[in-house]
Amino acid sequence: MPLDLGRLLTLTIWYGPYAVELLALVVLARLAFRSRARQPASSRFRSARRAFGNLARRRTLAIFITGVAALAARALLLPVLSIRQPIITDEFSYLLAADTFASGRLANPTHPMWVHFESMHILQQPTYAAMYHAAQGLILAAGQVVAGHPWAGVYVSVAVMCALLCWMLQGWLPPAWALLGGLIAVLRLGLFGYWINSYWGGAAAAIGGLLVLGAMPRLLRKTRVRDALLLAGGIAILANSRPYEGLLLSLPVCVYLAARLLKLRGPALAAVALRLVLPAALLLAVAGAGTCYYYWRVTGNPFRMPYQVSRDQSATARIFLWERPLPVKAYRNPQMRDFYVGWELTKFLEAKSLGGLAWNTLGKAGAFWMFFLGPALTLPLVFGWRLFGDRRVRPLVVIGGICVAGLALNTWFYAHYAAPMTGLIYALVLQGLRHVRVWRRHGRPVGAAIARSVLVVCLAMALLRVCGQPLSFYMPPDWPMTWYYTRPGNLARARILAQLESQPGRHLALVRYRPEHDFFEEWVYNRASIDAAPVVWAREMDDASNRELTRYFATRRVWLVDADATPPTVSPYAGRP
Repeated sequence: MPLDLGRLLTLTIWYGPYAVELLALVVLARLAFRSRARQPASSRFRSARRAFGNLARRRTLAIFITGVAALAARALLLPVLSIRQPIITDEFSYLLAADTFASGRLANPTHPMWVHFESMHILQQPTYAAMYHAAQGLILAAGQVVAGHPWAGVYVSVAVMCALLCWMLQGWLPPAWALLGGLIAVLRLGLFGYWINSYWGGAAAAIGGLLVLGAMPRLLRKTRVRDALLLAGGIAILANSRPYEGLLLSLPVCVYLAARLLKLRGPALAAVALRLVLPAALLLAVAGAGTCYYYWRVTGNPFRMPYQVSRDQSATARIFLWERPLPVKAYRNPQMRDFYVGWELTKFLEAKSLGGLAWNTLGKAGAFWMFFLGPALTLPLVFGWRLFGDRRVRPLVVIGGICVAGLALNTWFYAHYAAPMTGLIYALVLQGLRHVRVWRRHGRPVGAAIARSVLVVCLAMALLRVCGQPLSFYMPPDWPMTWYYTRPGNLARARILAQLESQPGRHLALVRYRPEHDFFEEWVYNRASIDAAPVVWAREMDDASNRELTRYFATRRVWLVDADATPPTVSPYAGRP
């Protein structure tokens, strides 16, 4: 088979950082093994370590500093890594939810011309709304209302996630390790990757999972109403961001807490039930009622999620591997057919065979590893066998196993599916790093040097990624999305939108696709109030449908957007060729 140098170069650019990370780790580890005797730490290093420990013991301040560090670090990158333009179909769905919530509504009435506005992940019937759960949309809406841009909500939510990770780890690990975990999260999750640089990341679900996992050890040590409410709040956030994955995490946590609390007897059990269970149940009841009300406003049924309605209307493939596909729908445009049948159904059916299932599972494991771990954070898990006997984190090992088994049942996987597990993953990595640190080989404390090597590599890779950003050097594929993933988004659509908005009057942009169009780059997405938008995006259809649409928008200038031209163009619309 001839060597494809172009493909080899592409793979090197995509996955080269992992090779660099692994090489740096190997070199530093070999230096640690070759060290004949332990070198005394310098006075500056001892002073820095002592200051770090003193800071970490001031727990509230440590949490605050972690959040501020995430805000400051990403803000400093804005000159070279600007706010991203949406491109993924899911992003536009979340942005529609944000615009709807920011307008003071939970859903929008179906538009009379809705067939021209059909897009993936958008409900047109029985209401015009996003198909996804409300948490991410609310975060984006807060950014839109408070700061004038939905990405501001992403920016703050990721900083809150990093701060809460420090808080959660304080419940499981010594304070210095908790602060260290929060700062590593800033480097790996707060600067690059799609959680911070897109509109469909995992911060909302991660926050819910961190509240649940952070409340768990605190409730085991002391029964406080505050921690019970934090646990219930975390469960509510998970139910409105990643309900299935949130259930995989929350259920074993609640079972474990209940088993421990049920060891109490008589008045003590009644007091705990009154002090903890009742407030948590009341909060969950209120949150559940609010969720059901949202479902009712969007779908007309308080127990039917918008996600379910959208999948039933458009999808043929199913979510879980054991399910049977639905009948193929009648699609009004080839792009949606290509997405739901040509891509989704193909992937779903491929996983039905033994070989396809193995490849599907390997792909999910690789995507998980490339986003959350990489070589540097995998090294501490080499001591994973010790974690099974470690009483400090043994419950997390069991809960993590349940979550991973549940994720394996999904047909697809992106890193934000595992977002509820973020705190669990970091807790196990850091506890593994603690085991590495005390490891001795032939009486020599090489583990401490190796542990420092892991931290040095994490910092060095973040700095390397920062330096590479102005050169656009690291451009990984759209899947799997790695921790260093950045894409500029659909700049062509944003350019044309700005061009039309700069002209007087209001506009109708008819989008024409060519047969080779990439269905992942959908252009037809609109604001919550379509008729009030300066620019309305619509699909070009047959002549009769187009005349009906242009008559409806008779007061608007009509433009043709050729989305697949090189570069995409906009010109006055003169009818179909």
